[in-house]
Amino acid sequence: MSAVPRSEKPVGRFRRMLDRLSSSQEDLESEELREDTETTGCTRIGDCHDRQIVTVTGTLRTVTLRPRAGVPALEAELFDGSAALDVVWLGRRSIVGIEPGRRLIASGRISMSRGRRVLFNPKYELRPLGRE
Repeated sequence: MSAVPRSEKPVGRFRRMLDRLSSSQEDLESEELREDTETTGCTRIGDCHDRQIVTVTGTLRTVTLRPRAGVPALEAELFDGSAALDVVWLGRRSIVGIEPGRRLIASGRISMSRGRRVLFNPKYELRPLGRE
């Protein structure tokens, strides 16, 4: 892959076709997620800083039940094409609709835990399944 970011490359029809043919599936999905972040007006996860109130969107990669200090906690990894963050719902064992592969919009205050961005008990909106 070239050193020029995708957004700075020429945007001709032929160039886009070549980019799609030479990109991996993961690169294509990441590009689609970055575009979705821009169209929804959300903050890119890669641009989020500690203690900042944000609204982010992306796809849930993993969902696990992991107790924290003896209290059940549902943890999910949200990825938007630029970076990932952990979304944690304290006191919950499961939430209907929170499953790997699901897209959602989450709002809350970012905190840093062990070098990773975390959103605790965010307000969230599930996105429709499939193509929109």
